[in-house]
Amino acid sequence: MNLAIKNEPLALEENIDGVILVGKTRVTLDTVINSFNNGATAEEIVYQYPVLNLADIYAIISYYLKNRNEIDSYITRRANISIQVYKKNKVRFDNIGIKERLLARQSA
Repeated sequence: MNLAIKNEPLALEENIDGVILVGKTRVTLDTVINSFNNGATAEEIVYQYPVLNLADIYAIISYYLKNRNEIDSYITRRANISIQVYKKNKVRFDNIGIKERLLARQSA
């Protein structure tokens, strides 16, 4: 019996915003790698995000271990963008007194 060795495409896709997602899901590469770096196994990651495929998670972890510097740089860039967006939104949407405003609106 001959074993046919074939290359499987990595289940990562970049969306129009430049965010890398796992397959056709909304789970980001950042999420998977952060879980892995926090000690989660591939099985635990799939348990946390049942939409994911175990084989894909193993492949992504393997890809990460082989390309750690590039992926860590990507994750750092994404974290910086997230901080910038948070700061902009904090200025745009004042949340001081929001509870009182919502309660006043509810009672009106």
